[in-house]
Amino acid sequence: MRAFRRQHASFRYYGELNDFLPPFRRFVSISHGFELPASVKDMIESMGVPHTEVDLILHDGTPVDFAHLVQNGDRISVFPTFRALDVSPVLQLRPRLQDHHFILDSHLGRLATYLRLLGFDALYRNDFEDAELARASHCEQRVLLTRDRGLLKRNEVIYGYFIRATEARRQAVEVLRRFGLSSSIAPFCRCLRCNVLLNPVAKESVIERLQPKTRRYYDEFRICPACNRLFWDGCKRRSKNRSQYAAGAAFCGGVKVVRRNLVS
Repeated sequence: MRAFRRQHASFRYYGELNDFLPPFRRFVSISHGFELPASVKDMIESMGVPHTEVDLILHDGTPVDFAHLVQNGDRISVFPTFRALDVSPVLQLRPRLQDHHFILDSHLGRLATYLRLLGFDALYRNDFEDAELARASHCEQRVLLTRDRGLLKRNEVIYGYFIRATEARRQAVEVLRRFGLSSSIAPFCRCLRCNVLLNPVAKESVIERLQPKTRRYYDEFRICPACNRLFWDGCKRRSKNRSQYAAGAAFCGGVKVVRRNLVS
């Protein structure tokens, strides 16, 4: 049997990509041993970093794509998403998304609710299989949100993000910051259960479904065309400022709901 000479390449990870590395490998150059040339994507993921977290790869200072074959003596620099620097003129590893639509794994149900509350398209089911998640993410160009690194390493997944926080409200803030979505918040427009856009509905047509105080204090209502749930803005009485309402709705449960099964 032919023996292959052991080869080595130097890898350096920057910024938040170090979250995926053991402490002794963080923020230092890593000598990675291999016997046969392999794609830079495979080598990066063999060290624990999902390809969806990577935004730029430099080979000896030159941008390369995921298919680049790593050779003996190569120096590879791996960067996360740039938030303050536009690197679009450099080789892009994936097309930029104009709009953000999400799909979440079965462990992120509460985060899905918060994202819908803020107006974002967040596809979620508690019985999604990994293959379904990867396929839907690929076919519908949805960002796959998960805490499963292995799921993000699937070749089919182009857009994805590993959620660091473990508490749902912190996860929501994390997603807003990661994708720069603060200016896109549009609360009171999407059903928390169905993820469907709500339709305006006249108060007179639903007045029999309302409690006395709701009839007295609220005039604007929306209804889900899928499940018939009724929504109204529970924070408007306390603030006329839309941004304040957005924060309140997201983190204080400011959107009130009348369930269909409460209607006679």
